[in-house]
Amino acid sequence: MRITREDVVSQLLAGASDRPVESADVYAPANIALCKYWGKRCSELNLPVTGSLSLSLGSYGSHLRMSRMTEATTDRVTHNGVALSADTAFVRTLTAYLDLFRAGAYFNIETRNTIPTAAGFASSASGFAAAVRGLDTLMGWALSPQALSSLARLGSGSACRSVYDGLVEWDVGSSEDGMDSFATPLRDQWPDLRIGLLVLTDKTKPIGSRQAMQHTVDTSPLYRAWPETVASDLATIKAAITERSFERLGQAVEGNAMAMHSTMFAARPSVIYWTPETVATITRVRQLRDEGLMVYCTMDAGPNVKLLFLHASQEAIEAAFPDVVVTNAYNGDV
Repeated sequence: MRITREDVVSQLLAGASDRPVESADVYAPANIALCKYWGKRCSELNLPVTGSLSLSLGSYGSHLRMSRMTEATTDRVTHNGVALSADTAFVRTLTAYLDLFRAGAYFNIETRNTIPTAAGFASSASGFAAAVRGLDTLMGWALSPQALSSLARLGSGSACRSVYDGLVEWDVGSSEDGMDSFATPLRDQWPDLRIGLLVLTDKTKPIGSRQAMQHTVDTSPLYRAWPETVASDLATIKAAITERSFERLGQAVEGNAMAMHSTMFAARPSVIYWTPETVATITRVRQLRDEGLMVYCTMDAGPNVKLLFLHASQEAIEAAFPDVVVTNAYNGDV
């Protein structure tokens, strides 16, 4: 029997508390995958082909304020101070998600992103995680972090990791209903890790991550090697974190990102997010490393580059990349 998102929601909300409040004001951080999620074994439930591991972005993510409107017949959505019409892609996606929970009510929602939207900075991850946190507060469910992670996954796979701060692992799971596929924080955290955000462009991506992912799975001859690559990289990354081996961590993180983009390059037709600025930035990172500066790069499905380095290297990184925005997963801006 086919399991639907509605089935999962019913199961997760069974026995939840019912102490609604008038409004909710919440925040969820974006996250950057150090070991990537790329490919679904079930599109309906956003169940992944492989596990993944991410680092949250501190104060860079999505703020959300929501309340119920008893007399309304549609949701009212404001994004970054602009009222959006119901036919925009953003509102259609959000409304479809809220349909899982509304029980006859409509919502007034104000969202504000502190990172570019739809430009490869995981804004959908923080957005859906914030939506789940908002619903949990507004409805008074008092759900566990594990349940919130599973509900966020139904909106966007990577959102299951944005329920938490720090280093977070998403377990691939194996059950058909996905109840064993959720994210949890790593036992070993690394407060000295820094992410540097390089906004090469804030334009909307030419092809969305969801479409690019499925196209890659369906057409790339290199994709068949991806699950094995992830299994190896994930083990290496977790061991490097435990051992505090930054060089080993950086090599695995950068290699995993390049492998993901290679599967896209090989798709038919190719999915290419890279721009000349992307290539120049990756080249510059490697030159700096050859000169002795320990910095590595990673990319999600988009043209923008993220730098991975330790706190001790921050001054040198900021000198080499004057436009970089540095974030600390544990303390926000630094």
